[in-house]
Amino acid sequence: MNSNKLLLNSILAFSVFSLSIAYFIQYVLGHKPCNLCIIERIPYIAAIILISLVFILNKYHRIISSLILIFFVSGALVSFYHFGIEQGFFSESLVCDLGLNQPLNKEELLNQLKQTEIVSCKDVTYRFLGLSLATINTIISIILSGIMILVVKNYGKN
Repeated sequence: MNSNKLLLNSILAFSVFSLSIAYFIQYVLGHKPCNLCIIERIPYIAAIILISLVFILNKYHRIISSLILIFFVSGALVSFYHFGIEQGFFSESLVCDLGLNQPLNKEELLNQLKQTEIVSCKDVTYRFLGLSLATINTIISIILSGIMILVVKNYGKN
């Protein structure tokens, strides 16, 4: 149980750190995220909320930890899909076009294009150590999923 508390605290701190970096890259460095980049933040937000809930409620640890695991596995899948789009393995889906309402005429289309800076899911606008953020997030999400599997298993050993 103590090791789980340490792991959950570490994941909580890492999630806050990861979101801080994402928002820094977006708002301070000026790199606009695509829609998949924004979706890939959801597991970290969920982890912050759910891990806080574990500590506040001090019950339902295994159920909440299982939910966190599901979020990180889903995040790994979305990140891998995003990585695949960047590498040309997959084509962009409708998710990459979210936020664009279908204009009724060409004037609305031109006006919308002027107002909206569209970022394609296949365009890598920021790299760290030569890797895209989708690549890094895929690796991190897989690692966090593995850690959460250990956490869930440890709750069963009481």
